Amino acid sequence: MNIYRSHVLVCGGTGCTSSGSKTLQAEFTKQLKEKGLENEVKLVETGCFGLCALGPVVVIYPEGAFYSMVKPEDVAEIVEEHLLKGRIVKRLLYSETVQEDTIKSLNETPFYAKQKRVALRNCGVINPENIDEYIAVDGYQALAKVLTEMKPEEVIQIIKDSGLRGRGGGGFPTGMKWEFAAKSQNDQKYVACNADEGDPGAFMDRSILEGDPHAVIEAMAIAGYAIGANQGYVYIRAEYPIAVERLRVAINQAKEYGLLGKNIFDSGFDFDLDIRLGAGAFVCGEETALISSIEGFRGEPRPRPPFPAVKGLWGKPTLLNNVETYANIAQIINNGAEWFTSMGTEKSKGTKVFALGGKINNTGLVEIPMGTTLREIIEEIGGGIPNGKKFKAAQTGGPSGGCIPAELMDTPIDYDSLIAIGSMMGSGGLIVMDEDNCMVDIAKFFLEFTVDESCGKCTPCRIGTKRLLELLTKITDGKGTMEDIDKLEELCYAIKASSLCGLGQSAPNPVLSTIRYFRHEYEAHVKDKKCPAHVCKALAQYKIDPEKCKGCSLCARQCPVNAISGEIKSPFVIDQDKCIKCGACQAACKFNAIDKE
Repeated sequence: MNIYRSHVLVCGGTGCTSSGSKTLQAEFTKQLKEKGLENEVKLVETGCFGLCALGPVVVIYPEGAFYSMVKPEDVAEIVEEHLLKGRIVKRLLYSETVQEDTIKSLNETPFYAKQKRVALRNCGVINPENIDEYIAVDGYQALAKVLTEMKPEEVIQIIKDSGLRGRGGGGFPTGMKWEFAAKSQNDQKYVACNADEGDPGAFMDRSILEGDPHAVIEAMAIAGYAIGANQGYVYIRAEYPIAVERLRVAINQAKEYGLLGKNIFDSGFDFDLDIRLGAGAFVCGEETALISSIEGFRGEPRPRPPFPAVKGLWGKPTLLNNVETYANIAQIINNGAEWFTSMGTEKSKGTKVFALGGKINNTGLVEIPMGTTLREIIEEIGGGIPNGKKFKAAQTGGPSGGCIPAELMDTPIDYDSLIAIGSMMGSGGLIVMDEDNCMVDIAKFFLEFTVDESCGKCTPCRIGTKRLLELLTKITDGKGTMEDIDKLEELCYAIKASSLCGLGQSAPNPVLSTIRYFRHEYEAHVKDKKCPAHVCKALAQYKIDPEKCKGCSLCARQCPVNAISGEIKSPFVIDQDKCIKCGACQAACKFNAIDKE
């Protein structure tokens, strides 16, 4: 067995893979062999490091040098200078880690300083396709402890004592859900994992499965022991090919090591695990629709009760948690409930993973203690808004959540605080918006998504969300009335009260939150027939500033509908009745003489 003097960790998450990290790995392999370093330097493909905006990412230990935006042509220099001569290539380092002649630890940088990696603890640290590396960082110790030292009811009690709540959206107490499933009497029980994250911009569960699949496998086996189940299913969307493949590899490795299958740790406990692929239906993130899909039926929700803990897969008691929830389990068993409760707030314990995206400098994956404020996430971890723009709102919870305005930036991020201001935790998407975003258009965007994803089973969701979208479209087209805003609110509450499942019940949230905090924008669309953010195309007007116009006629020649007229060397004008708001004139003007109002 080789003992390596250096380890080169290359991010193999979806973000960095799409930026060419596979090519980097091939180039490192080639360069290390050419320099005769293949037995001294270990190349490791890992999961996501978190700073997706800076990918592809390469980290080299023992120095901890964090190289960002690495290109294939940079590899030879890194190998020659850093790995052969011991001179770190400063020009390629993540700028926040450079401090005069020394390199700061990643944990000292603004992006990482306030994070606490629990669910993500192994992402970017180990090779997710090597079970030995997972075992080396205490992997499967919790399963061994549970099967050899604890009774099922003791396992459930420690999960209850930890205060862990479901990380998939609703925040239901995890230990209580396990207890319900354990108390259900039946000859067969199941454990299921919801890896069907479908919120726009969300990639938390995907990243955990890509970077640490064994943590989920171990947790599901623990859950199976706790409730008396011998079979588990991971329901994951087929659009996650890297996560699916690494999960398959991990399951096969666990079976080879006897950590899945018959008589695990000679305890008499049997547990097996299979994968079921989803076809990308957002509604299948709802637990009863997910169960229907696993069974081979169309993914449609079922009335509750009975709940899955009583009647789930094939009518048998089924425990269902999402990926991030399971990712916390083994550490709670190993470290104790008090360790977990020491993080977070009174009613929201532990940490939460967010996919931070939108108008933010540091897009990526972050894990913060519950109770961290939105301001800390945006201004410190996220690095603020690009191009000197002002923060306007943040959307949490995706299509099921709401928009948090700038005046509420000091709101702590926890389950109850978000619900109190009209939003929700959701699975963990956090989309940042600046002054250039139109909040009516944002509500319309999420409603378009919901209308497309509604399964159509219940009338309030199938028809109600369509009517909401029609009203929003009417307003963004400049044809709305003040009565339409009142109709929007009335319809929202009706849909929330009468829809069958969580998709329909939460679909109005983006509309209600934007009306609540940005009603003035709705009124501007209706009363003034203007979009304050200049986003809504039907309300836009392109005007030529006569002081700046040089009369070159380039704009007129580019206009596809001949809406611009004038004489050479004199200011041109736009006929608003003919203008189709395509923006071709503004793009063509070399003198910045055309403004969009």
